[in-house]
Amino acid sequence: MTEVAERGKLLVDWAAREMPVLKILRENLVQNKPFAGLKIGCCLHITSETANLVLLLRDAGAQVFLTASNPLSTKDEIVDYLRNYERIWVESKKGESTKEYYENIRKVISFQPDLIIDDGGDLISTICTENKTIASKVIGACEETTTGVIRLNSLHKDGKLYFPVIAVNNAKTKHMFDNRYGTGQSTVDGILRATNILLAGKICVVAGYGWCGKGVAQRLKGMGAKVIITEVDPIKALEAVMDGFEVKTMEEAAKEGDIFITVTGNIEVITDKHFRLMKDGAILVNAGHFNVEINVEYLEKNKVSKRKVRENLDEYVMNDGKHFYLIGEGRLANLVAAEGHPATVMDMSFANQALSLEFLTKNKSKLKPGVYEVPIEIDKKVAFYKLMSMKIRIDDLTEKQQKYLESWNLGT
Repeated sequence: MTEVAERGKLLVDWAAREMPVLKILRENLVQNKPFAGLKIGCCLHITSETANLVLLLRDAGAQVFLTASNPLSTKDEIVDYLRNYERIWVESKKGESTKEYYENIRKVISFQPDLIIDDGGDLISTICTENKTIASKVIGACEETTTGVIRLNSLHKDGKLYFPVIAVNNAKTKHMFDNRYGTGQSTVDGILRATNILLAGKICVVAGYGWCGKGVAQRLKGMGAKVIITEVDPIKALEAVMDGFEVKTMEEAAKEGDIFITVTGNIEVITDKHFRLMKDGAILVNAGHFNVEINVEYLEKNKVSKRKVRENLDEYVMNDGKHFYLIGEGRLANLVAAEGHPATVMDMSFANQALSLEFLTKNKSKLKPGVYEVPIEIDKKVAFYKLMSMKIRIDDLTEKQQKYLESWNLGT
């Protein structure tokens, strides 16, 4: 094994220690091999946690083909380990171009996968729009992200989704933990690694108060930052107010913020009109899936100079004399500048992936094309296994309690 692959193996083994639910599932899936003879195409962040999922799927009978879901999130040592030691087909490298990124996705499609796991919707949307023949033979897919689920619902609405997709992101044991605690901690980790600044006393503007935004805001608040939330949803904005945060428009917040973190899944959240209002020295961070939330094109067109001042931190000197600092080229800061979500929460997310793929396999031909929720039985099973691994027990409903909950005629 090469030195790089050995480093990758150590990281995969370390992550496995924090993924007890996958370990519990492994006993059943490896024995029964529900994916025997099937090909699974994966477009995921290539990290040590992902490696543990891929190895489980392979050991459960599948032939796995893996490529990256983000050009900058790939860990090359994990690629080397999976490719050269575990003999998994992997095609990706950190820093690949957009052209290489889509070439690799098309290579996965060329293997004609029976099942798909996607993170952002690029693999699913590409196969459905470019190769209907192959897409029509897909048993089903799982989508990991909020952004991807939104895209795939739109794809289905346009009549271009040709197989069932389970919205793994919508599972409670995914978004309530992975999105909130995982994104929250890893985004702050990315900011600190890229800048080494003190967060206490800083004014941090968080755009978006979904589960990811909540996690980021809570962690920043815990580090002593003053947090301002921007939102377009009145319900989420009200929730942020009730949680103790200031809520302002981005135009108002732009004048105050020291650090700006976008977590919306939408485009043009921070644009030229906001840059013109910002302080000299503002730090720009994106924690949304795609690099479209901060208008990086404006920075490139209006810069006087640009230099890399630290790893994953670019300084833009603008034509008005202001300095802006962009983390990770505007891509996912938690995966570019840090190591992504901790294995503890990815354990639950990937358990949902594995069990949802098994569900799709068992229900082959029963589900029409469309976007489906994770069956509640799977969601609860994942939570139960996680509690079990933590040596935590909970109560069971008594027969009388169960009857009460199922009855309408037991009133006051």
